[in-house]
Amino acid sequence: MSFDLTQYPYAASRRVILGKNYAASTSQPLATLAAMEMFWAGGNAVDAALAMAIALTVVEPTSNGIGADAFALVWDGKLHGLNASGKSPRYLKVDDILQIPLAGWLTVTVPGAVSAWRSLWEGWGKLPFEQLFVPAIRYAEQGFPVSPETARAWQAASNLLALNASEFQPFKQVFFPGDRAPRAGEIWGSIAHAQTLREIAETGGESFYRGNLALKIANFAADTGGMLTQEDLAQHQPDWVQPISTNYRDLTVWEIPPNTQGIAALMALNILEGFDLSRYPRESVESYHLQIEAMKLAFADVHAHVGDPEFMQVTSDRLLDKTYAAQRRELISNHALFAQPNLPKGGTVYLAAADRDLMVSFIQSNYMGFGSGILVPETGIALQNRGSGFTLQTGHPNQIAPAKRPFHTIIPGFLTQDNNPLGPFGVMGGHMQPQGHLQVVVNLADYDMNPQATLDAPRWQFTTGKTVLLEPTVPHSVALALGDRGHDIQIIAERRNFGKGQIILRQGETLIAASEPRADGIALAG
Repeated sequence: MSFDLTQYPYAASRRVILGKNYAASTSQPLATLAAMEMFWAGGNAVDAALAMAIALTVVEPTSNGIGADAFALVWDGKLHGLNASGKSPRYLKVDDILQIPLAGWLTVTVPGAVSAWRSLWEGWGKLPFEQLFVPAIRYAEQGFPVSPETARAWQAASNLLALNASEFQPFKQVFFPGDRAPRAGEIWGSIAHAQTLREIAETGGESFYRGNLALKIANFAADTGGMLTQEDLAQHQPDWVQPISTNYRDLTVWEIPPNTQGIAALMALNILEGFDLSRYPRESVESYHLQIEAMKLAFADVHAHVGDPEFMQVTSDRLLDKTYAAQRRELISNHALFAQPNLPKGGTVYLAAADRDLMVSFIQSNYMGFGSGILVPETGIALQNRGSGFTLQTGHPNQIAPAKRPFHTIIPGFLTQDNNPLGPFGVMGGHMQPQGHLQVVVNLADYDMNPQATLDAPRWQFTTGKTVLLEPTVPHSVALALGDRGHDIQIIAERRNFGKGQIILRQGETLIAASEPRADGIALAG
């Protein structure tokens, strides 16, 4: 694949970042610098990716934390997938649950991020495990200036201050000192975070699942009404999985298989490939309409059939069958379809790293911003609320149950061409993620954009029914024409509603890195 690195059709202040030996990209400059520290110390792309992931638990706690879940795709000559999402407590009592909340202990599943760090390091790490934690510990101990977008997300989470039960008090004390969120540019740090990260580093993660930290988590749960136990933590294991893929034009697009929603992007691409999008301008009603309709159909199937794969009755192979995609394609007309899937919310960090031999696509998340609102005292461990992704629908593959993985939003992506790696990509933001993946791939494959232009381009987001959100940069004529086709169009000025992406692609010997203009991040290369 060849990119024109001089063409930027959309207003942006960024250009691609080019390197020969290594590259890193994420939503926080301080985290990207952590990756550079690893490269400069002789580390590889996995070391760099993990240093970013660990640093992000400190410098962007509004989207992830030490108590997060994680997924990864790693290219080392072939593509490997890691599912480090955790299961619900094995002693979870579901009979009396009338509604699944968005916060509190009922939403907490076993955190998997720490196990992902250890597993990836064991597979490919070059530097000592403890060295990967050095930047994050420094940021936590010395404090750092809160970046603008993170500050806005922090302020948006101030509603958590209204949670008055005892289990929420440690969280508020750490993240809302003085009963308010830190402002952009203010210094924030956490000695408890630093101490916990140091303990994880020194024990290779063992303390988190089978040692002192596990005991603290379990004891706090027992004291405040949670059902997470030391047994749950000790029995957690991340799974190496076979990535799933589809061919779209001359690209092969890869995702992690269920329990994630990555399959939604692949299904939408399967539907879309029957249309020649390149015959329409990128900024045309035809292009937008076909993409939106394909995504609706994919979401409808995914939210009917996808959950923990051990409970799914329809296989991924069946959902990705091209003949089935052709049948679904026949439902698309010139008028908007009505679809009402139960779309999840978001709160996620995505990062990419590459060197001459390795490429890493990594994502971790506390789910809805800070997650459950529960922080284990004196540890800085904010626990995710992935359990709120379950459903109460009887017989559904994602029905809440003990010792079960919930449906997951977070999806790392990867591109290959003719069995050769192009590189990692991802777009964060709840149900925007597969929609973002679809739009990135279309921009690359149908409209020949370079990676930065691909991220700069105006975005759309389907929500429910016939409602479609558009960025203000979408041409007014396109918005009007979509309305004429039956879409309920809403122009949304808040750009963070449309996801935050990162890309690193290889062209010959050159690594091309790009970072999302909707976030605070940066790409660096060397």
